Amino acid sequence: MQLIKRIACICMIFVVSLQSTLFVQANPLNKPVYTSNVKENKKIALTFDDGPHPRNTPKILEVLEKYGVKATFFVIGVNVKNYPETLSKIEQCGHEIGNHTYSHKVLKSKSKEDISEELLKTEKEISKSVDYTTSLVRPPCGLYDEKLVELALENDYKIILWNVDTKDWNHESCDTITSKVTKEVKGGDIILFHDYISGVNNTPAALEKIIPLLLNQGFEFVTVSQLLQDI
Repeated sequence: MQLIKRIACICMIFVVSLQSTLFVQANPLNKPVYTSNVKENKKIALTFDDGPHPRNTPKILEVLEKYGVKATFFVIGVNVKNYPETLSKIEQCGHEIGNHTYSHKVLKSKSKEDISEELLKTEKEISKSVDYTTSLVRPPCGLYDEKLVELALENDYKIILWNVDTKDWNHESCDTITSKVTKEVKGGDIILFHDYISGVNNTPAALEKIIPLLLNQGFEFVTVSQLLQDI
């Protein structure tokens, strides 16, 4: 069942760009963010979805700490409930926390009330573990419609997507992930990783290669909120 859900999610990711563009045009006051579009300063944001999880989140935190990098973690509410100590570690390390819904179900199939509940339940679980209030939302699979846009406007949320997909969710090899990121990345980019994937996750090993390579090329790693300051 989990495999079927993962495949369905993967398929829907491919249509997110077109659908999101349409809603950007319809909702200019709260357009979703893919990138800062400021290429000159070479600031980039690492983002991690689907955690927290004790298997790989701590490994990722160790790599980020090693290189002095701050990132943004879009957490799932049920994982926060199950692993509050891992969320606490994210917060203690000074990283940014975003809302990735409570159950990771596609929001387009839900009512506005159900979407609101998904976000609120996650916020409540976050607040039980850490003294933190997030203003960032990433819809599962990057899919959403006007209902989420309306909620974002009503609750001062910013919808955050991405423009570099590492495809670590597809269990790509360390070298494949490294090559993809280092070839595609530009200043202003938001990069999608996952700190939880069922099965093998090569993200920690890939980060060990990617971060020093990009630092040597003059890139600066910032949180999503820091990146938004340049928009």
